Order: sequence, then structure tokens, then C-alpha cells
Amino acid sequence: MSDNNTVHRKPLSARRLTLLGSVAMIGAAVAVTGSLGHGRFVEQAFAATPAMQTQGPAGFADLVAKVKPAVISVRVKIDEDSNASTGPNVENLPPSMQGTPFEKFFRQFGPDGIPGGNRMQRHEIITGVGSGFFISADGYAVTNNHVVDHAKSVQVTTDDGSIYTAKVIGTDPKTDLALIKVEGKSDFTYVNLESQVPRVGDWVVAVGNPYGLGGTVTAGIISAEGRDIGAGPYDNYIQIDAPINKGNSGGPTFDTNGNVIGVNTAIYSPSGGSVGIGFDVPAPTVKMIVAQLKEHGKVTRGYIGVQVQPVTAGIAESLGLKQAKGALVDEAQPDTPAAQAGIRPGDVITAVNGTAIKDSRTLAQEISGMAPGSSAKLDILRKGETQTINVTLAKMPNDTQKVARADDSDQAQKGIPHLGLSVAPAGDVGGAGDKGVVVTAVEPDGPAAEHGFQSGDVILAVGGKDVSTAADLRHALAEAKSDGKHDVLMRVKTSDNTHFVAMPIG
Repeated sequence: MSDNNTVHRKPLSARRLTLLGSVAMIGAAVAVTGSLGHGRFVEQAFAATPAMQTQGPAGFADLVAKVKPAVISVRVKIDEDSNASTGPNVENLPPSMQGTPFEKFFRQFGPDGIPGGNRMQRHEIITGVGSGFFISADGYAVTNNHVVDHAKSVQVTTDDGSIYTAKVIGTDPKTDLALIKVEGKSDFTYVNLESQVPRVGDWVVAVGNPYGLGGTVTAGIISAEGRDIGAGPYDNYIQIDAPINKGNSGGPTFDTNGNVIGVNTAIYSPSGGSVGIGFDVPAPTVKMIVAQLKEHGKVTRGYIGVQVQPVTAGIAESLGLKQAKGALVDEAQPDTPAAQAGIRPGDVITAVNGTAIKDSRTLAQEISGMAPGSSAKLDILRKGETQTINVTLAKMPNDTQKVARADDSDQAQKGIPHLGLSVAPAGDVGGAGDKGVVVTAVEPDGPAAEHGFQSGDVILAVGGKDVSTAADLRHALAEAKSDGKHDVLMRVKTSDNTHFVAMPIG
């Protein structure tokens, strides 16, 4: 099978985001903290000296010699009898893949990573090969979810050639992590997951099993952190330039002390091969996820029930914010912790338990990392005033509820003489409800069209004031303009979703 698990970033771009392995291809794994038994723990394998920190180490041979025995290969077999594919349709995906951040990949490229999707025969047994590493002596290991998802059997091969059977303990499609366990032995060599995110520029070493060739070592540096690659609301990847290729999925990346700083998950590539842009799930995230998988077999995330969007420059200006930071609440969903605590549309969440919220993705990460039933202290900005609201988190419904809605569109920067749309009272349009004004027409080349307005959208409020007629809309715009604002914030309902639009008004 091929291993071209590739997602086009933009329709006109030749670059592709490639998952490093799949349920049908090459992949890799990682081990987790468990009872220590008599295993050998690789600790402070290679201490960087001040000279190395400024000049770089002369080589990584000592480091590799110590950590390589902890690295394993993973082989899975998948019986496609009940999921025979007839094309890249989501209905043909394994149930655990549906509704995940990787669904769009399979919609476009099919289960085997080829545009259009190769048709597979029923009863076909697919074999995938990858690599990973132990971090507990009793055989717990972590791999990517897309490596072992729907696996009929899992085998791991250690550095000395020994082969063991493993079982899947649990998976988390949202972070593409899975926990497996090798039975029958309690003295595996293992390594530690680092607790801190490394600095940009630090040396790293990736060890894996690209293309099923066996243990392969590459070196590089941390290129960036906090990367969002569009896989889902919990994206927070470390970017490295150490060459990693298809088949390294779940494989470890080490710092110069021999600690695992990340789990290889994806590469950005025009050809499917490494071009020095790889993405790792950070070790702190791995620790949190595998701890839940080990204890419960699944991940339970906190949930407050808000639909949010990033604060753009235009929104910040219209709200009087000095910086475009925070998560703007579009809607507090009924009967949720947020609604019960009094969170309102237009509130800007700026911090959670004292941790600054940069954008909607940061909010999703903070809330999802907390346990249901725990209390969160939200700092919000409401009509220019700072408030603190306590919210008791609930369990995310079916673990599929969206916490954040990405909106990366760049708002217009110049003033405009008119909006380029026509409206009518919602009560006069069947099915539109009784609040707001309905957009009945949009000029194709007008500013409203440029900001995503479509016929049928309902404008609920302008500048924080409810509108119910065209006159209300014109008055609110005139008032905002007379106040010297360059943008006015509109609360808009599209289908069942509510969001804010910062509309330039000159």
C-alpha cells in the first residue's frame, strides 16, 4: 500500500499536509508511564554542555545508543470486510474516524491516501508498519490513532528483533493519539516524556521506522511551537526540521537529554516526502491524553457550551480593545454551563484560571484539558468592563461538541460608503423567526459580500444594539460612525450558527 496520507492546505497550492502513516499504511508508536518493574529508565542520557548549547553537539551517537533500545516498530493488520471502500465517502470510514479532524482527509483522498480513493475488495487484510517507543517497563506504548484504528491485530518489534503481541487500550481521534500495551514482560527499556515544551532553536533527534526500514535517526532543531495545521480545535503542534518521512507516525522526537519532546504526527510536503517541515504532538499533551486512556480507555473533556470566534483587528477596534486577543462569544448554548453562569453573546473571554486566552483555539485547549465537574474562573470583557465569572464544567456531549469555531478571514481595513445589502424585518420573512432583520439581497461585489453575507442571514444586533427594522440598522450604523468608529460589530445568525462580523463603515 502507499502511504500518501495527504491533505491539501489550499486548493491552488501544491503543498500538502501528510499524515505519517494511516490505518492502511506505515505508522509508529510511543510508550507511556506505567509501573516501573525492572525496566531500564533512560534518564539524562546526554547532558548538553554550555559549549554544545552555543555550538551544537559534535554528534548524537551517545544519545542514540541509549534511547534506541526503547524505540519499537509497530505492525497492524486490518480486516476491511465490514468497511469495504467504494470511494472516498465518509460512510465507508471506520466509525471511530467519522466526525474527527481527519474525516476531511478521507473525504478528499480516500482511505488509502489517493485522490478519488482506491476501491478495495471485501475481506482485504491491510498491513501497516510504523515505529514508536516505550516509556514504561511494563509495556505501555502510544501511537497515532490513525495507525491502529480498527486494527484486527497489533504486533511490536523491539530493537533486538523480539516480536510481541500488543492490544489497543484506548484512542483519542481529536489529538490522533492511541495507547497500546505489550503483554508478558516487565523489563522493557523505556524513556521519559518531557514535561516542558522546548524552546525554538533547541536541538532535537527523531528516531523512527520510515518506510518500514527499521530504526532511522535524523537530527535538527525546533522550528516553531503552537502550530495550528487545521486538523481540529486542539491543534498545538511543535514544528521541527529534523527530516521525518511517511511511516514515522507516532515515532519519538528527543531533546539532547534523551527525553521525548513530541510524537511525530504529520509533515507538510509537496511530494509526500520530508522537506524539513514536520509536526509533533507536544509531550505534555501526550502525558495528559495517555493518562486518561490508561485509566478510562477514553478521553473525557471539559465543556462550557460556547460558540466562539477569534478577535480580529476589526473586532478589537469596534470593542475598544487595545490588542486583538481573546475569544469572542458568539453564543452561549442553552442549558449549558456558560448559559447558566451568565455568559452572553459579545463577551470576550480573556483568561481561564489566570491563563491568558490568545484566541478561540487557546480557549478550547484550556477548557478541554480540565475535568468535567471542576470549576473554571473566566475573566471576561463585557461592554468595556472586566468581570470574573465562575463556571462549573460539564462533560463534552459525546466528546464531539465544538468548543471553538475557527475564523481566520482578514476583515477589511478601509472604510466604505455603504454595505451593499438589502434587509427586511425577520417577522415578515417566513421561517426567519421574529428577531433581527433578514438579508434579502447582497451586491456581488459589495463589502457585505466580501465579509461573507448571504441572502437569508439574519442580522440580530449592530454595535451591541438589537435591530428589528432597516431603520434600526441605519440608525445603529450612523451612530457608530458618528462616534468615530471605523468598524461596527454585527451579530449575525447563519442557519443554526451565530457569529460576529466586524463591518468597516469608514
